[in-house]
Amino acid sequence: MLQSFVANYQSLLTHYFARRARPEDVPDLVQDVFMRLAKLENLNAIEKPEQYLFTTASAALKDRARRAAVRAAGAHDSFDENTHFGAGLSPERVLQGRDAIRRLEIELRAMPELIRDVFVLRVFEGQKMADVARTLGISLRTAEKYYARAMARLSLVAGMARP
Repeated sequence: MLQSFVANYQSLLTHYFARRARPEDVPDLVQDVFMRLAKLENLNAIEKPEQYLFTTASAALKDRARRAAVRAAGAHDSFDENTHFGAGLSPERVLQGRDAIRRLEIELRAMPELIRDVFVLRVFEGQKMADVARTLGISLRTAEKYYARAMARLSLVAGMARP
């Protein structure tokens, strides 16, 4: 069964990752997705293979980004007031911004999974709404409604952050 997944979806995954990752990372990401599938006991139990595959691909991208962020944590230069010019933001304003981001993150995590997936694919991965709908196996109209719900919820939370 895994061989049929590879035959049917390798080129689609390669195209998917080519739009979202560095060219040298694409083969590793494709392999990572198929390695994750190989660990499953029964591939025949997957009801929507394409949706499952691209959800797994999205997770592989996120994992790679997290690992890269951890590795690059020590690569930053320290702040030197003589060299760097601040944006004129007060510490209070910075704290308010961090608090707003934390509230947005909490609200995003609290959303139903499908609504959150629509939002993440559209906003963070830059997919067109038709591609989002196809990836998740829902109608375009449903994807648009879920995106509007996510934006409305996050707009309310973001509105609370304003002074």
